[in-house]
Amino acid sequence: MPLHFDAAEYADRQARATRALNESGLDALLMFAPESHYWICGYDTFAFAMFQTMVLTADGELHLMTRRPDRLQALHTSTLPPERIHVWPQYEGSDPAAHLADLLDSLGLAGARLGYESQTAGLTDHNGWMLRAALPDLVEAPALIAALRRVKSPAEIAMHRRAAQLSDDALDAGLAETGPGAFEGDILAAMQGAVFRGGGDYAGNEFILGSGAGALLCRYYSGRRHLDTQDQMTLEWSGAFARYHAAMMQTVVIGQPSPAQRHMHDAARAALEASEAAIRPGAPMGDVFDAHARVLDARGLRHARMQACGYGMGAVFAPIWVDFPMFYHGNPTLMETGQVFFLHMIVMDDAAGLAMCLGHSVLVTDTGVERLSRHAPDLLVR
Repeated sequence: MPLHFDAAEYADRQARATRALNESGLDALLMFAPESHYWICGYDTFAFAMFQTMVLTADGELHLMTRRPDRLQALHTSTLPPERIHVWPQYEGSDPAAHLADLLDSLGLAGARLGYESQTAGLTDHNGWMLRAALPDLVEAPALIAALRRVKSPAEIAMHRRAAQLSDDALDAGLAETGPGAFEGDILAAMQGAVFRGGGDYAGNEFILGSGAGALLCRYYSGRRHLDTQDQMTLEWSGAFARYHAAMMQTVVIGQPSPAQRHMHDAARAALEASEAAIRPGAPMGDVFDAHARVLDARGLRHARMQACGYGMGAVFAPIWVDFPMFYHGNPTLMETGQVFFLHMIVMDDAAGLAMCLGHSVLVTDTGVERLSRHAPDLLVR
């Protein structure tokens, strides 16, 4: 069985989740987030695109309700015993939410106080309507498991370290393909290949690569071009190991950097260092955004910065590797030792047609942060 943690770790997670459930006053939690399923018992699948849920009861039992193709998936990847994997019957007119209500009835939970995870790609709007029609008295509880996942165990931190190594390897591989005339497809293939050769996974979203005018975009888009003799290329990617991520971001200059590009890089690096200095246990996440903004604003780049400068990292699934919350102004969430964050300094001046981005993942320690990447945030020129 490809379980990534030992039995004691999974037992501890389930016990912590059960305590949190009881403290919340709920009788059971319906988990729709794939991250919750993976964290609590190892269940690893993209079946969350369909209707499936995992039930945690107040006495600590876990039950999965899913489609037939994922019965063996659950047996292969999770700690769930066969008798706690329930397949809902699929036929024209079948209502999986009604079948879920029947399962809850059989578990003695009819009329119970039930929480559910609402803020997840694992519960589409359509399925949510079906769910609330079948179980109208549900209580939203999106943060119960998410809060437990934020602080990483030593075993999880080891996974993040491995993911960071893969991110570094991907950068090395991509840079080896980068230069005037290089094809973006070759660069992407080298980066993704380095992750797979290192034993890693697909990341939670596509690797982002844009050159020329596309270097000012923060999103993946379809289409490939060859690099010009004088060009710019923005990369945002993440190694992923056992679903754990350690994202990075970098703008590479092809040819001779202009004074404006050097200024933007110096500002982005200073903002990154200021953000790292603002990370400490017990401080609010909003402090980190404000530190980054002060630096960029003072360097005349307020118009080119974003309204967030990073977010949590974890074991996450498509469609994005963002593990909320994010660094934005006024965020009161307190940082804790053992959290992992991705810091991204995004400077995109559309009037000048120039981009300069820097980013890497960090571990919160008792005294501040530890950079997980071996690469310094230098200006990269090819």
